[in-house]
Amino acid sequence: MELCSQNLEELSLWMEQQGEKKFRAKQVFQAIYHNRISDFSLMTSLPLSFREKLQKSFLFPSMQLVKIQEEDETKKFLWKLCDGYLVESVLIQSEERRTVCVSSQVGCKVSCAFCASGKKGWKRNLSSGEILEQVLLIQKFLSTENESVSQIVFMGMGEPLENYDNVVKAIRMMISPEGFGLSARRISLSTVGVIEGIHRLGQENLKINLVLSLHAPNQEIRQKLIPYAYKYLLPDLLEAMDQYFQNTGRDLTYEYVLFEGVNDSEKDAYQLSRLLQKKHACLNLIPYNPIEGGSWRRPKNEIIERFQQIMIEEGIPTTWRYTKGKDISAACGQLALQDLASRDLASRDLALQDIEKKPC
Repeated sequence: MELCSQNLEELSLWMEQQGEKKFRAKQVFQAIYHNRISDFSLMTSLPLSFREKLQKSFLFPSMQLVKIQEEDETKKFLWKLCDGYLVESVLIQSEERRTVCVSSQVGCKVSCAFCASGKKGWKRNLSSGEILEQVLLIQKFLSTENESVSQIVFMGMGEPLENYDNVVKAIRMMISPEGFGLSARRISLSTVGVIEGIHRLGQENLKINLVLSLHAPNQEIRQKLIPYAYKYLLPDLLEAMDQYFQNTGRDLTYEYVLFEGVNDSEKDAYQLSRLLQKKHACLNLIPYNPIEGGSWRRPKNEIIERFQQIMIEEGIPTTWRYTKGKDISAACGQLALQDLASRDLASRDLALQDIEKKPC
């Protein structure tokens, strides 16, 4: 049983069933989420016999570090789950922000034409504990530098709204005072557009930031890029996004990956501007980050600049995201797709070397 998949109510109930005092649950949470202890033997505020009981009953941590790749302010963590599958997390350190990009699935069902995550198909959903541990273990890494995670984004491997229950449970732990205690405003979830999931999320009273992977100014182009576009029509999707804003009051973000000769023309820009007029949203332009074996290409900078200029002239708040991590396979799923067996996977001494490698 994964310890991090237990919320405070569930762990308190387990304590009661084991004949332990319920307040022990809060002590365990304090040790894990606030004191950042990832070894039961080091939770010295707890009686030894109780620590031994925890050791026998719970798996923690449930994943182990395989590899870290880094370039400048970006570090990519490759984790091995207890069943042998691999998932990734990315830490982006920029100015005062320390943003962790987490995965929500092993692989991805969506299989967007340009994305590495779905190249080998979907294997399974991550548990809420496996999602949380990505943040927890990177937090442990940062603590050696007296730094903390400041933002969390669900933009890693997988479609978060296809793992709805576990993702929402993990988010509630992230914002819980007993958990990470992070503000909901510092959490963003990116979706390709699962309409029923967007509607459900708008009713959760979580008020996190919602990001739509739009990538196209019309239904025709979107269907070439995103298979789910055949299921979810663009007008219905934009209506769901508007409803999310009405329910939560949180401004929306539309992400638009630019591909040379596909969706980067002036005509595309003007059509996109008409689509986003009078919406409480900003547009984030992302030059394509190529994956090995892919045929898609990144537009030239002058094309991107002209696209952004048109959007701004049309009154659409627009940013151009600098692509970080190109040399470390930072596009979602790239690192896990590599043939790891042929590489040197010796763990690096980067403050995570003491993560306990436990069998399932």
